[in-house]
Amino acid sequence: MLGAIEAGGTKFVCAVSDENLNIVKRYFFPTTNTEETLKNVYEFFDKFEGLKAIGIGSFGPIDINENSPKYGYITSTPKIGWRDFDFLGEIKRRYNIPVGWTTDVNAACLGEYEVGSAKEDNSCIYLTIGTGIGGGAIANGNFIEGFGHPEMGHILVKIHPKDKDFKGWCPYHGDCLEGLAAGPSVEKRYGIKAEDLDPNHEIWQILAYYIAQALVNYTLILRPEKIVLGGGVMKQTQMLKLIKKEFRALLADYVEIPMIDQYIVLPSLGDDAGIIGGLILAKQNL
Repeated sequence: MLGAIEAGGTKFVCAVSDENLNIVKRYFFPTTNTEETLKNVYEFFDKFEGLKAIGIGSFGPIDINENSPKYGYITSTPKIGWRDFDFLGEIKRRYNIPVGWTTDVNAACLGEYEVGSAKEDNSCIYLTIGTGIGGGAIANGNFIEGFGHPEMGHILVKIHPKDKDFKGWCPYHGDCLEGLAAGPSVEKRYGIKAEDLDPNHEIWQILAYYIAQALVNYTLILRPEKIVLGGGVMKQTQMLKLIKKEFRALLADYVEIPMIDQYIVLPSLGDDAGIIGGLILAKQNL
């Protein structure tokens, strides 16, 4: 039996599956303080005998450098109580089994790469656009990372002419991609939640402009075979078409890409990408 933890900044998902990734049981609960949250994690996994490995995809930033004294820690997160928390260490102290460790978006990327929208490709990027923006990348079966993991949501982008008075909401950078295009940026602008705005509101064109800039940058630097876009903002059905249109205009045919409808896609695993990726990570660590 395999276990997975999708540790989000607002919600945890725990699941167990058989070795063919068929989910047997899953459990959702809010992310509160470390003590209460881990108590819920333990209460879930303690029920299952024969657990062979666990895969963790965690919100971050996290330390993924195995040579670092803080390997396995959640590091500079703005989430109160979780900064410099030894997440991996706590799980390993509870369960004497192999534990895989990566970011939540890397886990989702792995799920889509192995069994989802990018399963026929050798490389892909997964970008989630929701409460925050984060991305993971895989090439030839390996995560693209080095001293640390990518922080694709915090790249700098040009300001849309109709958005020049908005300063962004990222607590670190203000008007980075996340500060301008994540879901909370809409509420910061207008005082209402993104899902309550009309699909024809101009904000969707503005967000598409920012997201397309990011995709052009990732394309030019990493040249992936596929880009998968997930997260709550992408549940706005108009967004994919708007992003593709902006992407085409910004790339200006400078480099060759696959057919755009096969290049920029939605996750075929939907909201299960992260938890399935965690189960795959567990299996890889057996």
